[in-house]
Amino acid sequence: MALRLALVAHDAKKEEMILWAGRHLARLQACDLYGTGTTGARVEEATGLPVTRMKSGPLGGDAQLGALIAEGRLDALIFFTDPLSALPHDVDVKSLIRLAVLYDIPLAMSPVTADLLLAGLLP
Repeated sequence: MALRLALVAHDAKKEEMILWAGRHLARLQACDLYGTGTTGARVEEATGLPVTRMKSGPLGGDAQLGALIAEGRLDALIFFTDPLSALPHDVDVKSLIRLAVLYDIPLAMSPVTADLLLAGLLP
């Protein structure tokens, strides 16, 4: 079974996510990828990787991914957060992170930890 991996990035981190995905293209091709709307679309356009897209984060995409975690339908979450920006949907972000911790799935919040996560799950 393919690794079911969610990719999420705040606006200021979307370019970083695209660059990260490009560096790991071969490994990510072996994954079933999910993402919030804009992040998923940008990764798909830049890399050609198919991404199952949820709604935009502020419109419920974070909640949709959280539901997939709660249902056991995601194996890991990579969420590049922007610690310097106020987020109007901060409650949704915290809920998604909380569910990843609650259900004990691997969670990476920066490119370095995402590198380690991917190396550990897809050697």
